[in-house]
Amino acid sequence: MRQRHRTVDRRDALHAMGSVVGLAFVSGCGGGSSPASASDGTAGSGAVATTNAPCVVTPELTEGPYFVDLGLNRSDIRTDPATGAARPGVPLELAIVLSQVSSGSCGALAGALVDLWHCDALGVYSDVSAQSTVGERFLRGYQVSDAAGTVRFTTIYPGWYPGRAVHLHIKVRTNPSGSRGLELTSQIFFDEALTDAVHAQSPYRQKGRRNTQNSTDGIYRGGGPVLLAPLAPAGGGYAGTFHVGMRV
Repeated sequence: MRQRHRTVDRRDALHAMGSVVGLAFVSGCGGGSSPASASDGTAGSGAVATTNAPCVVTPELTEGPYFVDLGLNRSDIRTDPATGAARPGVPLELAIVLSQVSSGSCGALAGALVDLWHCDALGVYSDVSAQSTVGERFLRGYQVSDAAGTVRFTTIYPGWYPGRAVHLHIKVRTNPSGSRGLELTSQIFFDEALTDAVHAQSPYRQKGRRNTQNSTDGIYRGGGPVLLAPLAPAGGGYAGTFHVGMRV
Protein backbone atom coordinates (compact mmCIF):
# COMPACT_ATOMS: atom_id res chain seq x y z
CA MET A 1 0.00 0.00 0.00
CA ARG A 2 1.59 3.31 -1.04
CA GLN A 3 2.33 5.66 1.81
CA ARG A 4 1.78 9.37 1.20
CA HIS A 5 2.63 10.69 4.61
CA ARG A 6 5.89 11.63 6.26
CA THR A 7 6.82 12.07 9.89
CA VAL A 8 8.22 15.07 11.70
CA ASP A 9 11.01 14.96 14.18
CA ARG A 10 10.69 15.89 17.84
CA ARG A 11 11.75 19.50 17.31
CA ASP A 12 9.13 20.00 14.58
CA ALA A 13 6.47 18.46 16.80
CA LEU A 14 7.31 20.74 19.68
CA HIS A 15 7.19 23.79 17.43
CA ALA A 16 3.86 22.76 15.95
CA MET A 17 2.30 22.54 19.38
CA GLY A 18 3.86 25.61 20.90
CA SER A 19 5.99 23.34 23.10
CA VAL A 20 3.05 21.77 24.87
CA VAL A 21 4.27 19.70 27.78
CA GLY A 22 2.16 18.09 30.49
CA LEU A 23 -0.62 15.67 31.04
CA ALA A 24 -3.41 16.76 28.74
CA PHE A 25 -6.82 15.31 27.99
CA VAL A 26 -7.98 17.39 25.07
CA SER A 27 -10.45 17.03 22.24
CA GLY A 28 -9.45 16.02 18.73
CA CYS A 29 -9.36 18.38 15.80
CA GLY A 30 -12.77 17.25 14.66
CA GLY A 31 -14.47 18.08 17.94
CA GLY A 32 -14.40 14.61 19.53
CA SER A 33 -14.16 14.56 23.30
CA SER A 34 -11.96 12.56 25.59
CA PRO A 35 -13.57 9.56 27.32
CA ALA A 36 -12.08 10.64 30.63
CA SER A 37 -11.50 14.01 32.23
CA ALA A 38 -9.05 12.76 34.80
CA SER A 39 -6.82 14.96 36.90
CA ASP A 40 -3.09 15.41 36.38
CA GLY A 41 -0.72 12.79 37.70
CA THR A 42 -0.38 9.05 37.52
CA ALA A 43 -0.18 6.79 40.52
CA GLY A 44 1.14 9.65 42.61
CA SER A 45 4.07 10.24 40.24
CA GLY A 46 3.11 13.81 39.32
CA ALA A 47 2.63 15.25 35.86
CA VAL A 48 3.92 13.20 32.94
CA ALA A 49 6.11 15.00 30.41
CA THR A 50 4.45 14.28 27.08
CA THR A 51 4.05 16.12 23.81
CA ASN A 52 1.19 13.96 22.54
CA ALA A 53 -1.44 16.39 21.27
CA PRO A 54 -3.82 16.93 18.35
CA CYS A 55 -2.58 17.86 14.89
CA VAL A 56 1.00 16.66 15.34
CA VAL A 57 2.21 14.10 12.80
CA THR A 58 2.89 10.79 14.55
CA PRO A 59 6.30 9.22 13.86
CA GLU A 60 6.09 5.96 11.95
CA LEU A 61 7.72 3.08 13.84
CA THR A 62 8.35 -0.56 13.06
CA GLU A 63 5.40 -2.92 12.91
CA GLY A 64 7.38 -5.66 14.62
CA PRO A 65 6.92 -9.39 14.06
CA TYR A 66 3.56 -9.86 15.77
CA PHE A 67 0.95 -8.10 13.61
CA VAL A 68 -1.79 -10.48 12.45
CA ASP A 69 -4.62 -9.11 10.30
CA LEU A 70 -7.43 -11.07 11.93
CA GLY A 71 -10.32 -8.74 11.08
CA LEU A 72 -11.61 -8.67 14.66
CA ASN A 73 -13.95 -5.68 14.78
CA ARG A 74 -14.35 -5.08 18.51
CA SER A 75 -13.75 -2.43 21.14
CA ASP A 76 -13.02 -4.75 24.08
CA ILE A 77 -9.96 -6.75 23.05
CA ARG A 78 -9.22 -8.49 26.35
CA THR A 79 -10.80 -11.83 25.52
CA ASP A 80 -10.14 -14.74 23.23
CA PRO A 81 -13.33 -14.96 21.12
CA ALA A 82 -13.19 -18.76 21.02
CA THR A 83 -13.27 -19.18 24.79
CA GLY A 84 -14.48 -15.86 26.17
CA ALA A 85 -11.58 -15.93 28.65
CA ALA A 86 -10.10 -12.50 29.39
CA ARG A 87 -6.42 -11.89 29.95
CA PRO A 88 -5.81 -10.72 33.52
CA GLY A 89 -4.36 -7.29 34.14
CA VAL A 90 -5.01 -3.70 35.16
CA PRO A 91 -7.86 -2.26 33.04
CA LEU A 92 -6.96 0.33 30.42
CA GLU A 93 -9.52 2.46 28.58
CA LEU A 94 -7.89 4.13 25.60
CA ALA A 95 -9.36 6.56 23.08
CA ILE A 96 -7.31 7.12 19.93
CA VAL A 97 -8.16 10.34 18.07
CA LEU A 98 -7.05 10.60 14.44
CA SER A 99 -6.34 13.81 12.59
CA GLN A 100 -5.28 14.45 9.00
CA VAL A 101 -2.59 17.10 8.87
CA SER A 102 -1.64 19.16 5.83
CA SER A 103 0.05 22.51 5.32
CA GLY A 104 -1.88 25.05 7.34
CA SER A 105 -4.84 22.79 8.17
CA CYS A 106 -5.91 19.91 10.37
CA GLY A 107 -9.16 17.97 10.58
CA ALA A 108 -10.63 14.79 11.94
CA LEU A 109 -9.84 11.59 10.07
CA ALA A 110 -13.10 9.65 9.90
CA GLY A 111 -13.67 6.17 8.49
CA ALA A 112 -10.16 4.85 9.09
CA LEU A 113 -9.49 1.34 10.36
CA VAL A 114 -7.36 1.30 13.52
CA ASP A 115 -5.77 -1.95 14.69
CA LEU A 116 -4.49 -2.26 18.26
CA TRP A 117 -2.42 -5.21 19.51
CA HIS A 118 -0.02 -5.85 22.37
CA CYS A 119 1.37 -8.44 24.76
CA ASP A 120 -0.34 -9.59 27.94
CA ALA A 121 0.78 -9.01 31.53
CA LEU A 122 3.53 -11.61 31.17
CA GLY A 123 4.83 -10.43 27.80
CA VAL A 124 2.98 -12.95 25.61
CA TYR A 125 1.29 -12.15 22.26
CA SER A 126 -1.58 -14.16 20.84
CA ASP A 127 -1.34 -16.13 17.59
CA VAL A 128 2.46 -16.45 17.67
CA SER A 129 4.00 -19.86 17.04
CA ALA A 130 7.16 -19.12 19.04
CA GLN A 131 4.99 -18.42 22.08
CA SER A 132 2.68 -21.41 21.55
CA THR A 133 -0.38 -19.20 21.11
CA VAL A 134 -1.33 -19.99 17.49
CA GLY A 135 -5.10 -19.76 17.08
CA GLU A 136 -5.60 -17.56 20.14
CA ARG A 137 -6.94 -14.05 19.61
CA PHE A 138 -6.53 -12.13 22.87
CA LEU A 139 -5.43 -8.48 22.91
CA ARG A 140 -6.08 -7.88 19.23
CA GLY A 141 -8.81 -5.98 17.44
CA TYR A 142 -9.76 -3.01 15.32
CA GLN A 143 -12.27 -0.17 15.28
CA VAL A 144 -13.30 2.33 12.59
CA SER A 145 -12.95 6.00 13.47
CA ASP A 146 -16.15 8.01 13.87
CA ALA A 147 -16.92 11.48 12.53
CA ALA A 148 -14.66 13.00 15.18
CA GLY A 149 -11.82 10.66 14.20
CA THR A 150 -12.12 8.67 17.41
CA VAL A 151 -11.90 4.96 18.23
CA ARG A 152 -12.12 3.48 21.73
CA PHE A 153 -10.58 0.33 23.13
CA THR A 154 -10.92 -1.53 26.41
CA THR A 155 -7.82 -3.56 27.17
CA ILE A 156 -5.24 -4.13 29.92
CA TYR A 157 -2.03 -2.34 30.73
CA PRO A 158 0.67 -4.25 28.82
CA GLY A 159 3.48 -6.24 30.35
CA TRP A 160 7.03 -6.47 29.04
CA TYR A 161 9.43 -8.78 27.26
CA PRO A 162 13.22 -8.64 26.92
CA GLY A 163 14.73 -5.82 24.91
CA ARG A 164 11.65 -3.62 24.69
CA ALA A 165 10.07 -0.88 26.76
CA VAL A 166 6.38 -1.31 27.62
CA HIS A 167 4.30 -0.45 24.56
CA LEU A 168 1.20 -0.97 22.41
CA HIS A 169 1.14 -1.32 18.61
CA ILE A 170 -1.22 0.61 16.33
CA LYS A 171 -1.84 0.51 12.60
CA VAL A 172 -4.09 3.06 10.85
CA ARG A 173 -5.37 2.38 7.35
CA THR A 174 -7.68 4.62 5.35
CA ASN A 175 -8.31 2.05 2.62
CA PRO A 176 -7.21 -1.39 3.86
CA SER A 177 -8.60 -3.22 0.83
CA GLY A 178 -7.09 -0.94 -1.81
CA SER A 179 -3.79 0.56 -2.93
CA ARG A 180 -4.51 4.29 -2.79
CA GLY A 181 -5.09 4.75 0.92
CA LEU A 182 -2.83 6.07 3.65
CA GLU A 183 -1.21 3.80 6.19
CA LEU A 184 0.60 4.56 9.42
CA THR A 185 2.15 2.05 11.81
CA SER A 186 3.43 3.23 15.15
CA GLN A 187 3.63 2.42 18.86
CA ILE A 188 2.35 3.90 22.13
CA PHE A 189 4.54 4.09 25.25
CA PHE A 190 3.95 4.80 28.93
CA ASP A 191 5.30 6.83 31.82
CA GLU A 192 7.95 4.83 33.70
CA ALA A 193 6.66 5.65 37.19
CA LEU A 194 3.18 4.49 36.24
CA THR A 195 4.57 1.29 34.76
CA ASP A 196 6.48 0.65 37.99
CA ALA A 197 3.26 1.01 39.98
CA VAL A 198 1.28 -1.28 37.68
CA HIS A 199 3.98 -3.92 37.33
CA ALA A 200 4.32 -4.19 41.12
CA GLN A 201 0.86 -5.78 41.09
CA SER A 202 -0.23 -9.29 40.22
CA PRO A 203 0.03 -10.86 37.65
CA TYR A 204 2.73 -8.50 36.31
CA ARG A 205 5.13 -9.01 39.21
CA GLN A 206 5.48 -12.69 38.30
CA LYS A 207 7.61 -11.54 35.36
CA GLY A 208 10.04 -9.61 37.52
CA ARG A 209 11.61 -6.24 36.83
CA ARG A 210 11.69 -5.21 33.16
CA ASN A 211 15.14 -4.91 31.59
CA THR A 212 14.42 -2.06 29.16
CA GLN A 213 12.99 1.40 29.77
CA ASN A 214 11.98 4.13 27.34
CA SER A 215 15.40 5.77 27.59
CA THR A 216 17.15 2.60 26.42
CA ASP A 217 14.57 1.47 23.86
CA GLY A 218 15.84 2.29 20.37
CA ILE A 219 12.31 2.32 18.93
CA TYR A 220 11.00 4.79 21.51
CA ARG A 221 13.92 7.09 20.77
CA GLY A 222 12.55 7.37 17.23
CA GLY A 223 9.56 9.31 18.53
CA GLY A 224 10.06 10.31 22.14
CA PRO A 225 7.42 12.16 24.21
CA VAL A 226 5.08 12.44 21.21
CA LEU A 227 4.46 8.71 21.73
CA LEU A 228 3.75 8.80 25.48
CA ALA A 229 0.13 8.08 26.40
CA PRO A 230 -1.27 10.52 28.99
CA LEU A 231 -3.11 8.34 31.50
CA ALA A 232 -4.86 8.92 34.81
CA PRO A 233 -6.67 6.65 37.31
CA ALA A 234 -10.17 5.61 36.30
CA GLY A 235 -12.46 2.83 37.52
CA GLY A 236 -9.83 0.65 39.13
CA GLY A 237 -7.50 1.06 36.20
CA TYR A 238 -6.38 3.86 33.91
CA ALA A 239 -7.83 5.87 31.03
CA GLY A 240 -6.60 8.40 28.54
CA THR A 241 -6.65 9.82 25.05
CA PHE A 242 -3.86 9.35 22.52
CA HIS A 243 -3.69 11.58 19.43
CA VAL A 244 -2.47 10.30 16.08
CA GLY A 245 -1.75 12.65 13.21
CA MET A 246 -1.35 11.52 9.61
CA ARG A 247 0.14 13.82 6.99
CA VAL A 248 -1.95 14.04 3.82
